Amino acid sequence: MYITFIVIFITVVTSYLAFNNRETFYNLKFNAYLIHHNRQYYRFFSYGLIHVDWMHLLINMFVLFSFGTAVESSFSMHFGAKANLFYVLLYIGGVGFSTLAAYLKHKDHDYYNAVGASGAVSAILFSAIIMRPDMSVMFIFLPIPIPSYIFGVLYLVYSAYMAKKANDNIGHDAHFWGAIFGLVFTILLNPLFVTQFFEYIF
Repeated sequence: MYITFIVIFITVVTSYLAFNNRETFYNLKFNAYLIHHNRQYYRFFSYGLIHVDWMHLLINMFVLFSFGTAVESSFSMHFGAKANLFYVLLYIGGVGFSTLAAYLKHKDHDYYNAVGASGAVSAILFSAIIMRPDMSVMFIFLPIPIPSYIFGVLYLVYSAYMAKKANDNIGHDAHFWGAIFGLVFTILLNPLFVTQFFEYIF
């Protein structure tokens, strides 16, 4: 579970620094135009370390904490010595893959920017869902357990709605592609997760 805490720590510190330094924010944010025309490929990943504001950061880190530790635990149980490597690949892969669609769409648009760990968090969330559909999440203001797969659907619906607004620099469409990456990556590691998932649901 320590990798999740390390990721949260690094993300919170980097986001805090970016909150107080616009140059840092500018240098790390996702911008397809700068990636394509200036070859600043690091932006495929650096954008995941910064956030628009504290609420954006807290939501992402709450979801990561809620499901990341469960994924680490499940990976350790199923994959042994390779668990940490697979977890890191899942997280970093979620960051990079979730922006590919935005890159192809906006590589000639210098106005499009996005920040946030949304893609990676979605990858972690849906990896947890396919492995542990029995999990649930609770909010202080709504003390009712929400099954992980229900929460995942609500998360994507919210993301799709916010993506249509597209006026806050948050990569909401990254939620969808991160979710796809998380599902596919985890299923490729162990296809039996699909069978177990549907056995639990039905």
